[in-house]
Amino acid sequence: MTQNAGHNLIEQEKEGFKGLFVMKCGGSTLAALPNSFFEDLRELQQGGTQPVIVHGGGPAISENLAKLGIESSFVNGLRVTTEEVLDVVEMTLAGSINKAIVRRIQGSGGQALGLSGVDGNLIQACPVANNAEVGLVGEVTGVKAEIVTGILTMGYIPVIAPIGVDAGGQRYNINADTAAGAVASHVQSSKMIVVTDVPGIMRTIDGQKVVLPSVTVQAIEDLMESGEIYGGMIPKVRAAMDCIQGSVSEVVIVDGKEPRVLSRVLQGEELGTRIIRTN
Repeated sequence: MTQNAGHNLIEQEKEGFKGLFVMKCGGSTLAALPNSFFEDLRELQQGGTQPVIVHGGGPAISENLAKLGIESSFVNGLRVTTEEVLDVVEMTLAGSINKAIVRRIQGSGGQALGLSGVDGNLIQACPVANNAEVGLVGEVTGVKAEIVTGILTMGYIPVIAPIGVDAGGQRYNINADTAAGAVASHVQSSKMIVVTDVPGIMRTIDGQKVVLPSVTVQAIEDLMESGEIYGGMIPKVRAAMDCIQGSVSEVVIVDGKEPRVLSRVLQGEELGTRIIRTN
């Protein structure tokens, strides 16, 4: 498919689809979600909404590396990736996790097609700047949007594992949040939904933890600086902020166990926390 054909499909999407959105979710989070989440996804698809899923799978990768006796470490949140580690990353993400997600969608009556960024050179990548420290970790240089929109046009939900590839065929381990943001930007989606196991970004007000309905990127930086956002919430928030790039101006962090969470967010209901680029 040519680049012009891909552009035309994107234009058709704008005119003919009720809405396209990108959802990012960790593999372990998706595995724990109730069947009702996937039924909601099916209803959205059948109603004409076009979901695109980009998933991670860090805990499962770590578990498989441990089973195989392969040591793994992290530098600033990025997994140090050798060729040996990358084999396990690809096996886990593009294999077991990707197909488990596809099976759950299809088990609910939806239609899904699983692939990785290597397929069709979907996610093009180059080494990150600090590759001497982290190895075969990549940053996204391009996304073939026509592949995504082509799958949508055929009536399937694309389920994408974040493995990238360069012109020479070298694979790269891509951060799932970075990959999701890049995919969303290239398919011209303005909204990203990050499905997690927390209700949103929380702040202590009058001695009680409350979910912040909307925050700017700068406000999040201030909350981390003050210690209001701390611990395990920091990587979740940083990951969501990484998704705000290109056309993506809003990222919504939601708890996947909320009933009909995707439909409610897309209908404009205030759920979770909306992170917006500007005030």
